[in-house]
Amino acid sequence: MSGQERLRAGIDALALDLGAEAEAKLRCYLGLLAKWNRTYNLTAVRDEAEMVAVHLLDSLAVLPHLGNISSLADVGSGAGLPGIPLALARPELQVTLIESSHKKASFLQQAKIELELANVGIHCGRVEQATGLPPFDAVISRAFSELAEFVRLAGHLLAPGGRLMAMKGLLPQGEIERLPDGWRLARVLPLAVPGLAAQRHLIVIERA
Repeated sequence: MSGQERLRAGIDALALDLGAEAEAKLRCYLGLLAKWNRTYNLTAVRDEAEMVAVHLLDSLAVLPHLGNISSLADVGSGAGLPGIPLALARPELQVTLIESSHKKASFLQQAKIELELANVGIHCGRVEQATGLPPFDAVISRAFSELAEFVRLAGHLLAPGGRLMAMKGLLPQGEIERLPDGWRLARVLPLAVPGLAAQRHLIVIERA
């Protein structure tokens, strides 16, 4: 099964109604990711078909759990994951990709141009030094850091009532127990990612 066929099957399995334009741009993004990865080493996953489950469907699996938010920051965005798939799926959502690597930020800028992502902004710099950005309804990370470190580095980006969302593999019970004072666990959401046998969880954190 080709990467594009896996993507179509995975979107169906997630029961997402993305529309033809969003799906076409996801396929284009997959091609860009595979092309740039040969030179820029954006991800350790080399096979385009494997990228579908590991990166695209993994990102899209959190879509039903975003709720009614209007702004999202993707911290340590890397190759734009999960931010770009989420921005493509929800064009009304304002997504800011925060990435400290200039090389990866260059890819994000090219993807923004080629995919015509009017709802995406890119901030190249360390998240803890990110100032002047508007407060966000939610801040998401994928394989970024321990939960306590995520709170320390990115908590200042949240609007009042906003939530931090950490995409994790196995349930990180130890990390949850080490959350700093002033923060609490809001929800633990198991994620079922089509084509991915590994456990995945979305950890939602809020101010206490």
